[in-house]
Amino acid sequence: MADTPDFPAWRRRFAVGALATAFGHLRRCTLDQVEARLGPLVGGLAALDPAQASARERPYSVRRTYWCFIWQMLQRNASCRAVVQQLLALFALEGRPALAEASSAYCQARARLPEPLLQAALRASAQAADHRVVPSAALQGRVVKVMDGTSLALPDTAQNQAAYPQPASQQPGCGFPRLNLLVVWSARSGTVLDHARGDLHASEMGLLHQVAPTLAPQDIVIYDRAAGHFVACATLTARGVDLISRVHTRQTDWRRGQRLGPDQRLVVWPKTRQQSAYLDAAQWAELPAQITVRLIRVRVRQKGFRARELVLVTTLLDPALYPAAQIVAAYLRRWRLEMCLDDLKTTLGLDALRCQSPAMIHREILALLIAHNLVRAVMAEAARAHAVPLERISFTGTMDALRSFSRAIAQTARPRQQQRLWAEMLRVLAADLVPLRPDRWEPRVVKHRPKTYPRLNRPRLEYRQVRHGSLYRRTKT
Repeated sequence: MADTPDFPAWRRRFAVGALATAFGHLRRCTLDQVEARLGPLVGGLAALDPAQASARERPYSVRRTYWCFIWQMLQRNASCRAVVQQLLALFALEGRPALAEASSAYCQARARLPEPLLQAALRASAQAADHRVVPSAALQGRVVKVMDGTSLALPDTAQNQAAYPQPASQQPGCGFPRLNLLVVWSARSGTVLDHARGDLHASEMGLLHQVAPTLAPQDIVIYDRAAGHFVACATLTARGVDLISRVHTRQTDWRRGQRLGPDQRLVVWPKTRQQSAYLDAAQWAELPAQITVRLIRVRVRQKGFRARELVLVTTLLDPALYPAAQIVAAYLRRWRLEMCLDDLKTTLGLDALRCQSPAMIHREILALLIAHNLVRAVMAEAARAHAVPLERISFTGTMDALRSFSRAIAQTARPRQQQRLWAEMLRVLAADLVPLRPDRWEPRVVKHRPKTYPRLNRPRLEYRQVRHGSLYRRTKT
């Protein structure tokens, strides 16, 4: 989508003057069709930008800058110059006054976007996608949230280095700032509900404590082995939140505790003497002296491999209300939702952030998460319309369909024809399902060999390239 020719479909959205006219042409663009289905998102923009109620629209108003930003993220984080060039072409097509050719005005407009606006849009887009998915009756129909962390490399600027320094093992000028990101997913639709940021010294459990106040009572959190210990269980339980995780330690004594059934026990975990590094003294003192948890042993058998044993820990203690099979199925779904990080990093370009300052990095991450939620909302709409599993609709295929059908929708002004084209796009998405391959296993290896260039372990200015050769010599200039 980086070189998509369908941006003329946005000309009615970006080049109109009055707000009433803008809403009249809003539904002619595929991506604005998604916006029209996310009503709270449009209302939030209108509330934060009262100037949009006037007949005159600024070249880079909040509304236009916001949707330019989202479009930029949907193009795999295209450059700001590409956005300005598209706007220049659209304004020329509409006979509007020409914009400045430099991207400085657009970059400044992005920096003026209120971060609360993006955070509200993230929550609204996730709720809109959740409403399009039939809720599951498993685990008493409670809200299930999945958390996972990742690390991102930022552009090597002085501001980014100050806020998110590079690892100490790397020489100055030879590394990149590192940002640790914790993402909260909705197990219902796969959208991003919330996130937490930290530098390379911020652990996943520290980021978990940042997002813990945003969790609602009766939520169920699914986490990997990093949360399968006393502190995480006690912290979430104190907030009325339950946890499903793997046991952090490898050895479990199945002779202790109360037996609930085959491979199930209630055990008591005491509070350790050593205080956790990511809790202060007051938080540590608030934790109870002991908690009761439920252990479930699962044996995973796959043809051609030895049986693997997993031990899950949960604070859902009642085996009648929360059967072990439902808990195991919910935890196994976490593996599928982890692939959403691949959609963000590989398909949308989260692993190649461009902004030069921490404030803009935060906005860029939010815009990418919103773009991801918009695509997931279209996937949920297709799954509901044609009664197909949401997990089998391709994320990349949905982006391709949005690109292709936007041109057709923009060429007609008849509402019935637009609705027919939108319905046809949903049908195509539901028909082109990802093959069901439950036992597929792929190693994390690459086939292409890397180039034989040496590692940059000194500042670049200390290297001098040898003419007509493929070798580098370390010589100071």
